[in-house]
Amino acid sequence: MRNIKLRHKFPLSLSGRSLKKMLPGAVLALLAAPILAAEQEPGNALTLGGGANVTPRYSGADKSRVTTALMLDYTMANGFFVSTTRGIGYGNNIGKFDYNAALSYRAGRKDRDVDSDSISDGSDYLRGMGVVKGSALGVLGVGYGVTDWLNLQLQAEVPVSERSNGAALHFGINSPLYTSSNNSVTLALTGSWGTEKYMQTYYGVSASQSAASGFTRYDAGAGIYAWSTNLNWTHKFNQDWSVVAAAGVTQLTGDARNSPIVQRKTSPTGSLLVTYRF
Repeated sequence: MRNIKLRHKFPLSLSGRSLKKMLPGAVLALLAAPILAAEQEPGNALTLGGGANVTPRYSGADKSRVTTALMLDYTMANGFFVSTTRGIGYGNNIGKFDYNAALSYRAGRKDRDVDSDSISDGSDYLRGMGVVKGSALGVLGVGYGVTDWLNLQLQAEVPVSERSNGAALHFGINSPLYTSSNNSVTLALTGSWGTEKYMQTYYGVSASQSAASGFTRYDAGAGIYAWSTNLNWTHKFNQDWSVVAAAGVTQLTGDARNSPIVQRKTSPTGSLLVTYRF
């Protein structure tokens, strides 16, 4: 059985202080930050973690929010996993080629400010835009290690509920800049593409939304909507305890950049997570 390499994924952030409120989304959520670049040893492994995330209130918001992040990841030796960072699925590798398939969750968006107990995005600035419901997702990912310092990544998100929210495709490179027995530093560059339904859901303004919110009507077409850069540092205190810190920036582009609901085209992100591996 080959070791399973966990490279950069393109996940959604799961946050909240209340475990009772977290669990329904936690079982299915796909975490975008932090980026975990670690290699699992053979055998079953349970990893628990907690920390904080800094993310925009919604994609394009000019304000950020600090939220508590909880992580649970159970990986089996045969490749099956249940994880708040990857969803529920299976992943493995054949030589330099790795693949994974999972059922995950894309958080919704509200037209009001949301607190740190909510897994949804939201801002008062979007008053009248209505609620975008969360979507259960089918997630398919592949990766290829070109060299020891360059990995190619491709991941598709296809909604299996709320299908009108649209699908998205993420592609990029993941490069380990430094690796030692206790430390690793990884740089990831990611592009994101959305279908017409995806773009209209998250960046468009329909006639009814325009009338209710005051935003100019706007039709967003399919295309690349964002470029992201993330730098990830993992430090192992010992075999069990680790700390993961990540900092990044996302630049909206194309029809997303020109959307009337977008206040800030370039948004910083960050996270700090302490993990324990059983």
